[in-house]
Amino acid sequence: MLNALWSWLFFGLHLPAAALVEILLLWAAIAACIALFLHVSRAAGLLLVPYLLWVSFAALLNLALWRLNR
Repeated sequence: MLNALWSWLFFGLHLPAAALVEILLLWAAIAACIALFLHVSRAAGLLLVPYLLWVSFAALLNLALWRLNR
């Protein structure tokens, strides 16, 4: 849901500031899942690391575009 909401805010509504706040929430949710999953299965937690890295990259792009267009 958070991933879809970011796309809607950023691409659909053209609200990069709101999308940035939302993507930070998505990042925190992924990090929390990693921490919780590592206690259950190390492999499950580690499989989410590339997703966290991808969202980190998207957040940096979102920040850059927001700063350029404000």
